[in-house]
Amino acid sequence: MPENPSSLPVPRRRLPVALGAVAAAGLIGLAGYFGLGRLQRPAGDAACAAAVDVAKKIAPLVHGEVAALTMASTPLRLPDFAFEDAKGQPKKLSDFRGKTVLLNLWATWCVPCRKEMPALDELQAKLGGKDFEVVAVNIDTRDPEKPKNFLKEANLTRIAYFSDQKAKVFQDLKNIGRALGMPTSVLVDAQGCEIGTIAGPAEWAGEDAIKLIKAAVKPAAAAGS
Repeated sequence: MPENPSSLPVPRRRLPVALGAVAAAGLIGLAGYFGLGRLQRPAGDAACAAAVDVAKKIAPLVHGEVAALTMASTPLRLPDFAFEDAKGQPKKLSDFRGKTVLLNLWATWCVPCRKEMPALDELQAKLGGKDFEVVAVNIDTRDPEKPKNFLKEANLTRIAYFSDQKAKVFQDLKNIGRALGMPTSVLVDAQGCEIGTIAGPAEWAGEDAIKLIKAAVKPAAAAGS
């Protein structure tokens, strides 16, 4: 009478394979939980091919203080994110069409975000104008006065205040694989297309960042002239 296969002992040589599979699954789980994986690159909008071209051209400038920036390799038009200005009036990302935008998401509970804000304020002072804008959207969901007071106490007056108390902008970015944590910044061209995305803080007022932003802004400015 043949033996029941389920009662047969498992060969020992299979044990390392099983352990390897468990370890791999564990690493994948940790990568998802801690945001260790690379930003996803889903298929995008072919109309944004020019933004990918810009990304390729300025890629050699992605080093030093902005080395963590992931450049766009697939054309992607960002959702028309909705938020509010300091007066509570509705704003959208499309309101900034015609400008290259550094879209930044921050919160007062995020220590790296608070440390990054002075550099963003200085970047706006240096380059902000008809061709470029820092759009920093606060996603504090409780006390709306807290982020306003933070900016006031830190004397960050060059950067405009925008807020999304429902944190939907973050969720929308997460849904397209562009938000792994806080802070998150996306460099957006004048047509609303992604040029590059960074998960984490950067020294935006430093020489490396200034050169990068200027190089990204130049094609849009030339097209509008």
